[in-house]
Amino acid sequence: MTTAVATTIFPSAPKVHEADLPAWRLLPAIMNSSLSIWPNFAFDILVSKRTTLGVTSILVNDPEGVRHFLISNSANYRRPPSIRRVAVPLGGSGLFMAEGAEWRRQRKLMAPTFTPSSISVLVPHFQEAARHLLQGVEGKPRVNLSRAFQDTALEAVLRALFSMPDHQAREQLSSLVRSYVEGAGRPGLFDGFATSEESFGFVLGKRKRFQAKWFAAIAGIIGRRKAEPKLAGHDLLDLLVELKDAETGEILSDNEIRDQSATMIFAGSETTARLMFWATYLLALDKDEQRRLHDEIAAFPPDRVETLDDLANWPRLRNVLLEALRLYPPLPHIVRQANGPDTISGMSVADNDQIWASAWVMHRHRKFWQNPTAFMPDRFAGKSAPWVQMPAYVPFGVGPRICIGLHFALSEAQIVLAHLLTRYQISQVGTRPVMPVGRVTIEPDHEPLFRLDRI
Repeated sequence: MTTAVATTIFPSAPKVHEADLPAWRLLPAIMNSSLSIWPNFAFDILVSKRTTLGVTSILVNDPEGVRHFLISNSANYRRPPSIRRVAVPLGGSGLFMAEGAEWRRQRKLMAPTFTPSSISVLVPHFQEAARHLLQGVEGKPRVNLSRAFQDTALEAVLRALFSMPDHQAREQLSSLVRSYVEGAGRPGLFDGFATSEESFGFVLGKRKRFQAKWFAAIAGIIGRRKAEPKLAGHDLLDLLVELKDAETGEILSDNEIRDQSATMIFAGSETTARLMFWATYLLALDKDEQRRLHDEIAAFPPDRVETLDDLANWPRLRNVLLEALRLYPPLPHIVRQANGPDTISGMSVADNDQIWASAWVMHRHRKFWQNPTAFMPDRFAGKSAPWVQMPAYVPFGVGPRICIGLHFALSEAQIVLAHLLTRYQISQVGTRPVMPVGRVTIEPDHEPLFRLDRI
């Protein structure tokens, strides 16, 4: 009698180079994918420095060093123009891009919107989005789950934000986001050398036109929603409109509500859709783990979920999502630019040096993880908040600026995937591996088809 041995899954990843790439190879590589530029030693060291074409970059893998420049001495660092040039058209002056005192004001006002009790109110919206996904894939022999998850995640955030299952509006916003992410929103060579947000203005036209259309579409939705009779129940727009500083009585202006909504629509749909895609792809590779999830979810079907507390019935599903976030963090890198001299993990920092904290590198670092390139969800067993308990785990950022919507994303992904796994066994059509590509988010190099077999 033989005993089956579980197979460890090592999903495909970009080539790791033997040494730093020379400038003539580095520049085209980073334009293609920011995941394809790293030398082998980057996954062993805690801090390193290199200068290319006059730009000095410091890679910081040391968790204490990362916390130094993002938390304890954050006043000495700013977002470089390359980041703002891409992100401001999507979120304006919303929470993601705000700095200093303005960020602290916004964060204080926004925090009540994303408490677990507030997210629990949104569970019915997540349930409806999951049913929307099931309806969309029903009866199809092959399904593009990447697109299906993008549609579903946008459905979820529009329902949660505006109580609006409006297909026309969803399709308009989806088209705008897709065109931006796949076109004008991709960082380019001019962004890398820009010294201000307006540098090389001749390449910014498409981004400004996108921003005008994007903000107008969202402002229109907010205007129509506020003009409608008050609905039973609460959504995020209700919470945004009702927000008031307890000390000053200050509320959000119309433009601030628009910018916060724009930030939530993009961050709440694009990054969550990527999370659901990568988790599903990993489960298609690991049939044993997928079978264990089927059993776990069958014991507590998703239709029984009413609050976030009910999600505790799916610890394996949560661990799969946490491991997917480790292998494919939504935002692969955090980059800051020094305002003045400093020292990080023993490395000297000069004015205008670029400081990189790469979740992609830290999450695959040999010092911090056993089998770092393997899919091993059990590494998160018993970790209630690994982004706090595991210093090298930074899929949501670090410290006070940790992603305010992390519970929103995890809750939505658990509910949607639980519905899908309740009904289907998922497998990939063909054997072509899916390669991660680092651009605005970590996206697949192609959109594979999946076969969904009814259970």
